[in-house]
Amino acid sequence: MHDFLANNRSELIERCVDKVAQRPKRNATEEQLRNGIPMFLEQLTRTLEAEQEDGAAAGKVISGASGGDGTALSEMGVAAAAHGTALLELGYTVDQVVHDYGDLCQAITDLAVERDAPFTVDEFRTLNRCLDNAIADAVTEFSFQRDVAVALQQSVDVNERLGFLVHELRNSLNVATMAVRALEAGGLSIGGATGSVLKRSHAAMVRLIENSLDEVRSNGRESELTTVFSLAEFISEATESAQFDATRRGCKFMAVSVESSLGIVGNRDLLLAALANLLHNAFKFTAPHSQVTLRAHAHGELILIDVSDHCGGLPEGNAERMFTPFTQRSDDKTGLGLGLTIARQSVMNSGGSLTVENLPTVGCVFTISLPRHSLQIRDKPDA
Repeated sequence: MHDFLANNRSELIERCVDKVAQRPKRNATEEQLRNGIPMFLEQLTRTLEAEQEDGAAAGKVISGASGGDGTALSEMGVAAAAHGTALLELGYTVDQVVHDYGDLCQAITDLAVERDAPFTVDEFRTLNRCLDNAIADAVTEFSFQRDVAVALQQSVDVNERLGFLVHELRNSLNVATMAVRALEAGGLSIGGATGSVLKRSHAAMVRLIENSLDEVRSNGRESELTTVFSLAEFISEATESAQFDATRRGCKFMAVSVESSLGIVGNRDLLLAALANLLHNAFKFTAPHSQVTLRAHAHGELILIDVSDHCGGLPEGNAERMFTPFTQRSDDKTGLGLGLTIARQSVMNSGGSLTVENLPTVGCVFTISLPRHSLQIRDKPDA
């Protein structure tokens, strides 16, 4: 058999390549095809030759004993494991890994029948042993690497979600802290406007924790808290909290008045957190003593909420990169690089979009787009 395999190597490889090409989603390169089954064929040939010349033990040095070796991979096992890893990187499934070796077995038997090449029982046993060991080692490594990849992705997802929670909690805590300092410095009443900001910040932290617990109980499915609410009241609440941040950073802040009949629909808490992140980002990067502007208005069937700053514009490159988790665009590493990621995700969860327009040498305009809804305005009773 080893002479038959050596003399017909090219034909057997070509048949395997043809079989691979006929199955869907098999876009392997020539190099990957050359280092997979062809390498196994070369090792099988040497195994058969070694067994004929020096006995069964000599062949097992190359291809391993029947049932594999629990302590160390054979030469064939090492190559098969590498082949399994390569197939995983190509996005293949376990059954496709097995089919790769089955293709070679079928190609050998078909060609042997066509060429009327007789094989001994021992040679067929060696062929089956080599196939069995190679398939086992390839599938084992494939499964191991797949499990590692899945576990790593799960770890990344958990870390990202934890980062989101901590980021939002810190934002609410910062607002609450600034409100307390303002109350203490001015001797203000807890029942006033500053006290209301403090209470809302505490309530926001409670909701964040409760929502996270609900998500854990529901196996990661986010709860839907969609309502229709006043755009004017929404902007007013965001403005009250943002004013503390603007004062602390020495920025001017202007919020343009909003038409009272305009409404939006979505998860109010998530959208408020998204807008708070955009404003915090603007205050953080705008030039000292420059102005951040918040504007909300109707545009056709959409509500547009713009946050404009004077950061000097973005560096050349893809502005979309700013929305990638844990990406920070300055030397200030006090944050986690999650604010814009959270903002976009929150807006998308409410059926909207978040984009950025770069104004070179001037600044940036972040725009939240949401479907427009009209509010029912009650008529005032006659005097």
